Amino acid sequence: MRVEGAKRMAALAAMELVEDGMVIGLGTGSTTAYFIEELGRRVREGLKVRGVPTSYQAYLKAVEAGVPTTTLEEVGELDLAVDGADEVDEGLNLIKGMGAALAREKVVDSAAKTLAIVVDESKLVRRLGETKPVPVEVLPFAHSYVARRLRELGGEPRLRMAGEVKDGPVVTDNGNFVIDVRFPPIEDPERLEREIKAIPGVVEVGIFAGMADVVYVGGPGGVVKLTRR
Repeated sequence: MRVEGAKRMAALAAMELVEDGMVIGLGTGSTTAYFIEELGRRVREGLKVRGVPTSYQAYLKAVEAGVPTTTLEEVGELDLAVDGADEVDEGLNLIKGMGAALAREKVVDSAAKTLAIVVDESKLVRRLGETKPVPVEVLPFAHSYVARRLRELGGEPRLRMAGEVKDGPVVTDNGNFVIDVRFPPIEDPERLEREIKAIPGVVEVGIFAGMADVVYVGGPGGVVKLTRR
């Protein structure tokens, strides 16, 4: 419950960036769910905003909360995106994608003028890769080839399986597979992101280097706001 409280504090702190009339990217995951809930509450009080969800999960949460939704095709550019992360390093580089929505998240987050990340303090690391693998979304027919190329980059790839909820691999909202890749702590996230993205068959990589403008970190002492140097 303590972790959930930290997540909620971080999500609510990001509301300071929200202004009337904004178009807002809605991230996927348990922390951004708190943001969407609060956004819906403000909408019921009269706030005028529209949300662009990054997944079916975020879309359903927005509908439940009463946040009007739109699409990138209709708006083109977003004022703000609020998203979670699985790791945040000292340079505010991110690992994202444990919820398998990394491709849509990267598109929506890239389309926003400001990207705000909301996390609890357990997600902070010195270097990316210390606690989480790097998720890589791949075309299903190419997953074996991509895995071989990822090994050449020094990674230990593993196709993500669905487990109890279904037989076989996890399938993304885009109909693709996800390979989770363990790397030693990553010295140069931007370079590794480029190298993985260059492999034919890769749709997107869960390293988000240099994208976050502000990170809200919830912890026992409240919320710490980190900004890019």
